[in-house]
Amino acid sequence: MKKISDEIKNQILNECIEVGNVALVARRHNISPNTIHSWRRKVAKSGTTEALPRAASARLKELERRLENTATENITLKKIVAEKELELAILREMRDLANPK
Repeated sequence: MKKISDEIKNQILNECIEVGNVALVARRHNISPNTIHSWRRKVAKSGTTEALPRAASARLKELERRLENTATENITLKKIVAEKELELAILREMRDLANPK
């Protein structure tokens, strides 16, 4: 059995999302659909297909890096949601001014 890199795994998973058919993508890449489903479960559980290092210190550093990336992404997404909520509030206010009840 050949070892598939994390980059290839991510590309295959993205292709499954685009195509919407795991069996078709698996056949195209000559791998088992069960393999793709296990990758999807792993991504759902840990957020990535990349394995953690075996050494405790390296594992801890990698977890800290992932946590920092997640925290940064969370802050960015909160800002985006806040901006969208503000836009919706403004649009609702404009709608109510244009069409009073």
